[in-house]
Amino acid sequence: MNKFDLEKLVDIRVAESKALLDSNNFHGAYYLAGYALECAFKACIAKQVKEFDFPNKQLANASHTHKLSELLGTAGLKQKLTQKEREDQEFSLNWAVAKDWTETSRYDCTIEQTRAVDLFNAVTDNESGILAWLKTYW
Repeated sequence: MNKFDLEKLVDIRVAESKALLDSNNFHGAYYLAGYALECAFKACIAKQVKEFDFPNKQLANASHTHKLSELLGTAGLKQKLTQKEREDQEFSLNWAVAKDWTETSRYDCTIEQTRAVDLFNAVTDNESGILAWLKTYW
């Protein structure tokens, strides 16, 4: 899998999440919105790897996680996120929603419409969404 595959997966997972939201399938919509975000972080990490370079073992190992806060650090974006949160209160609120997503949400049968919609909007908002911000770094 490469950076471009990950970028494509972001768009696919967002579209799938939207389709599930529209059909009132909130559990899957929530999971896929967060998964899109995970793929976006991994695209940012993949940008750090140059073609024909021997892979950095620490970077490779750190990339094999689903924890968004860890991927944020591995992508080298912690300070930039802090700066963005200071500049954009709406972004800060969106990160507060998005950072709590975990891959284990796929097993959560209690996700309600509000929670799924909030995550989807936090991820996809064109001005202050997490994906819009991440795309500037991939």
